[in-house]
Amino acid sequence: MRHVRVPLGIVLLWMLVALLVPVLPLSPHAIDLPNVLASGSLDEWLGYDDLGRPILDRLVVGARTSLFVAVAVVGMSLVVGSLVGTIGAYIGGWTDFLLVRLIDVFLAFPGILLAIALAGVLGPGIENVVMALSAVGWVGYARLARAQVLSIKERDHVHAAVAIGTSTPTIVVRHLLPLISAPLIVEASFGTASVIIGEAGLSFLGVGVQPPNASWGSMIRDGTRYMLVAPHVVIAPGLTLMGVVLALNVLGDRLRDWLDVKRHTRMTGA
Repeated sequence: MRHVRVPLGIVLLWMLVALLVPVLPLSPHAIDLPNVLASGSLDEWLGYDDLGRPILDRLVVGARTSLFVAVAVVGMSLVVGSLVGTIGAYIGGWTDFLLVRLIDVFLAFPGILLAIALAGVLGPGIENVVMALSAVGWVGYARLARAQVLSIKERDHVHAAVAIGTSTPTIVVRHLLPLISAPLIVEASFGTASVIIGEAGLSFLGVGVQPPNASWGSMIRDGTRYMLVAPHVVIAPGLTLMGVVLALNVLGDRLRDWLDVKRHTRMTGA
C-alpha cells in the first residue's frame, strides 16, 4: 500500500484541481507584458509564458482539459468496445468474423496517426479530439472483451441461462460483463494515461485544443521556441504531464497485481 501513496496522491490532486477550476481565482488568459517569459517568483511560482500569462493558472486549466478528455474518451471507448467485443464473441459466426476483420483494419494503422487524421478531418476543438480518440480507442477494449468472453461463454451458468430462455441482452449484461469487468477496469486505467498523452500530442500538433484555451500539449508547443532563454515555459507543463501519466501507469500496474492476487486467492480457496 505504501508504494501507491505517491502516485495515488498525484492522481487525486490532478482530479481535485481539475474539478475546482470553476471556483478557483484563476486568470489563465490575463496578459502581463512586463513579465513576458519571466521566471518563477513569490507572486507567480512557475513564471509567465511568451504572452505574459501565468503558467500555473494555465496548468490548472489544462488539468481540467485533460481530465474531461480522459473521462469522455475512456468512458465512450469502454462502453462501446466492451459491448461490441462481448456481443460478437457470444453470438459468434459471421458477427464475430466481421468484428475481427474490423479490428484488424483499425490495427493496421498506428492509433495516434489515425487519431491525427481523424482530428484533421473533423477540425480542431476539444469535442473533435474526443471523437477522434474514441474512434481509435474502442478497439483495445473490444479485443480484450472478446478474448475474455470466448473463455467463459461455455461455462455452466451461461448454458443454464440459455436453457431457461434468458434473452441474449440479459445474458450479456448479467452473466458476461460482470465476469470480465476486472481486466476491462485495468485496461481503462492504462487507457486513461494513453488518452492524456494522445490529447497532448494532438494539441501539440495544432489539431487539438485551440487558443486561448489551455492544454498541456499546446503549452509545450508554444514553449519550444523559447527553451534556451526560458526553459521553465516547457519544463513546467512537461513535468506535469509526465507526473500524471507516470502515476496513472503505476496505479494501473498495482491494480492489475491486486486483482490477480484476489483472483488467485479466490480460485485456490485460500
